[in-house]
Amino acid sequence: MGVYINTGKAEFESVRVDEYIDKSMLIAYVNSVLGSQQRKFMCVTRARRFGKSIAAKMLCAYYDQSCDSHALFDDLNIAKDPSYEKHINHYPVIYLDVSGFTGDANIDKQRIVQEMTDALRKDLAACYPDAPLDPSDSLPVQLLKVAEFTQKPFIMIVDEWDAVLRELEDDSIKRAYVDWLRTMFKNGFTNRIFAGVYMTGILPIKQYNTESALNNFVEFSMVSPGKLAGYFGFTKQEVHALCKKHKMDEAQIKQWYDGYQMGDKMEIYNPFAVMCAMVQGRITSYWTSTAAYESLKRYITMNFAGLKDAVIELLAGQEVRVDVKDFAKDIHEVSSRDAVLTLLIHLGYLSYDENRGVVRIPNFEVQQEFERTIRDEKEWGRVTKMLVDSERLLADTLAGNAEAVAEAIDYAHQDNTSILQYNDENSLACVLSLAYVAARKDYTMIRELPAGKGFADIVLLPNRNVDKPAVVLELKFNHSADTAIAQIKKQRYAESLKDYVGEVVLVGVNYDKKTKEHRCVIECLSNKSVLSFEKSVLSQDENVLSLLRNCPKLSSKQGNKALAVLRVVGEGEISVADLMKRVGGTNRSRFKAQLIDPFVEALLIAPTIPDKPNSSKQRYYLTDKGIELLKQLTNE
Repeated sequence: MGVYINTGKAEFESVRVDEYIDKSMLIAYVNSVLGSQQRKFMCVTRARRFGKSIAAKMLCAYYDQSCDSHALFDDLNIAKDPSYEKHINHYPVIYLDVSGFTGDANIDKQRIVQEMTDALRKDLAACYPDAPLDPSDSLPVQLLKVAEFTQKPFIMIVDEWDAVLRELEDDSIKRAYVDWLRTMFKNGFTNRIFAGVYMTGILPIKQYNTESALNNFVEFSMVSPGKLAGYFGFTKQEVHALCKKHKMDEAQIKQWYDGYQMGDKMEIYNPFAVMCAMVQGRITSYWTSTAAYESLKRYITMNFAGLKDAVIELLAGQEVRVDVKDFAKDIHEVSSRDAVLTLLIHLGYLSYDENRGVVRIPNFEVQQEFERTIRDEKEWGRVTKMLVDSERLLADTLAGNAEAVAEAIDYAHQDNTSILQYNDENSLACVLSLAYVAARKDYTMIRELPAGKGFADIVLLPNRNVDKPAVVLELKFNHSADTAIAQIKKQRYAESLKDYVGEVVLVGVNYDKKTKEHRCVIECLSNKSVLSFEKSVLSQDENVLSLLRNCPKLSSKQGNKALAVLRVVGEGEISVADLMKRVGGTNRSRFKAQLIDPFVEALLIAPTIPDKPNSSKQRYYLTDKGIELLKQLTNE
């Protein structure tokens, strides 16, 4: 057993002493690529505190031939995999934590590459005294000689591979380090030395000037996690089990720590924050409190075109489009809006939807960090004031102070017209969402109708154990605030409040484009009263009868929901899954047969990919005939 070679299983044993969420099937993937020509070179990068080092320790313990690790793994999922016995404790393992060298004050950073080389050479000599090692040989040649001497190739685990590139600014040191990596992993006999190489870090290889030097590595990152998406954090099922065991409020855990989208995994939780909450029995900021505050501050306050606009939209709960290919070649040389946003994805401050190319703030913990950063910056003075005033706005809303609410929204409008063009419904909703940003502490903000209908409809649903009423806000153009209130009552927002019993504050806001002023009307009803009112309105709604006449294949029992489908599709292209979320539905096949196919047959709705009806990318939109019918039904 050496310092870096065959270090044993002690590190993972200490991990297993504490509560451990089983991520051992990562081993099955690594097993499947061992010995391959290229796939055996893996670079898995994720935000700090997202389990990088725990995964590295697990792999070391599993593969290390100097110990018997069965007791650590026999009760884990990997033990059921066919590859389990074939590879456990079967290889000599090299574990190199690069941050141990960059963080060592006793090491001359100009010699950091030589220090790593000398350390590994010394370990080789100690662990393999009988191997024919020549002190004049290079490190790769010595590794090759040991591999041929023992007839076993190495598994090499490099933790924090990018520490030199992130933490040191001297270009000569970086170049020397990149050359060292190339010499180690891209030489003429690399495949004879290594059965597999697993590198972890925060930023991927392509984020630096190292791509050509290490283009034999397969990358898995926060932007593109591929098959390893489920190992980048905790899944919904894992968090559910933890909350049940520790008697924690799952809804609150979700609000604070969920929100990361990793490939096809829609709900990935921050693992560090979740475990801290479970252990301490308290929901608060854990992950961001350990972050380098200056890193977020440094990036979001950069003066790049469109960056400030994007940050404000993100604060308001919006999604922002980003080109992740416009990455920085060096973390110290970021040069555009998209490069900043891409870096924030890798650092864990933004969640990225790979299929749609958009980012958003993932959860309340990170939202708070954005707000804290902006409050401290003088350049963000007006936005900072609005964040502070937001608390007063919420209080006035709940108190029914309509005049004060209208004035506050006027202020939010006036101070952001230079940033967000106040001429479309989505921008109006963005301003309204930003104005009520303080509500996110006690409420879940739901954007019911974000665009395309001439108004912005937002629901504030109180979190559990919060003794405050729900709030429904609607913004209209050139009508009246009373019309907005009436519109709220007619909209099917009840789905958002189906599990809520208590008061509901209805806020109708009208914006007059000529006077550039807002007027507000506030009503307070019990949820029972509102739902009863909505039911009575819909039961007498002539629009439903008209819809049934135009689409005869619709069931009369589905009339109200069918009208909701038509309205939602009228907002823009939408998938069946998203449509079901909006109007309610659990059985996809039945939903499609009852509420989509009749519209398609009546030529009111059409698929975007008609020749591939079962395509996973299939979405639906209103035809001209459907648009005309919707106008008639809504009098717009």
